[in-house]
Amino acid sequence: MTKPPPPLALAPAMAEALAQWLAVQQGSRDRSPQTIRAYQTDLLAFLQFLGGHQGAPALPARLAGLGHSDMRAFAAAERSGGLGARSLARRLSAVRSFLRWISDREGFDASPALAVRGPRAARSLPRPLAAEDARAVIDMAAADHDTPWIAARDTAVLTLLYGCGLRISEALGLDGRDWPPQGGGLRIRGKGGRERIVPVLPVAEAAVAAYLAQCPWRSEADGPLFRGLRGGRLNQQTVGAVMARGRAALGLPQTATPHALRHSFATHLLAGGGDLRAIQELLGHARLSTTQIYTGVDDARLLEAFRAAHPRA
Repeated sequence: MTKPPPPLALAPAMAEALAQWLAVQQGSRDRSPQTIRAYQTDLLAFLQFLGGHQGAPALPARLAGLGHSDMRAFAAAERSGGLGARSLARRLSAVRSFLRWISDREGFDASPALAVRGPRAARSLPRPLAAEDARAVIDMAAADHDTPWIAARDTAVLTLLYGCGLRISEALGLDGRDWPPQGGGLRIRGKGGRERIVPVLPVAEAAVAAYLAQCPWRSEADGPLFRGLRGGRLNQQTVGAVMARGRAALGLPQTATPHALRHSFATHLLAGGGDLRAIQELLGHARLSTTQIYTGVDDARLLEAFRAAHPRA
């Protein structure tokens, strides 16, 4: 079997353009490091495809000739390589953003390439935990570690995720200056630099206070609120491992992740009569349509209950 040719290296002018675009995304748009890495991966895949597709390394000026067929060929190559519809849609979105930026810089019309849209991926419903399972996995964290302050730390983190609906990155990004909550709640800086105030339940305040009382490192304004074993900022992998051990002990599905506690917060609030707009504010969603997906969880559960109980279902 003939081996495919190796991917063409980026031309220096294109590598410089890509670096500048990523810097713009990170600076003026305040993208997270994870998002910047994903953008870099997406654009490298696209530019290396163009090198093979056109037989020469991609150059900024040459992008002016891109058309509908080139973008379709890229999409087809990515799908044949195993990229899912959702990932391809994200990748094409990053490519379109880059093309808009570089066409403005280079002074060409990129509309033929920009006209191609990605596949519409069906949005999967969130997989929240039942209220009793959410409480059980938090209780399990309290008994999961022989070192008392670490057990208290893990309990405090999971309690904040479930009790406040925080993203794991938001909880672990808290610094000493953020605690205790001031002005009616906890100030959270979420995606896109959007800030919101989240009320903190007494049980969550008590959990964090218990952790801070036992933590061997003094709380500092510029230091992390939640610390790892050696005093640095606690990482997401450690919290994920805590959840993994808890779900294994309780027989919960693989979807019982730290982010599932955020889903559980929203779903249980909605089931209890919470206002959708208020839940949107608490979660820090930019669009109400993002929050509305939780109404689908309630509808799905209602249908499951109907089918299980109705004799003719």
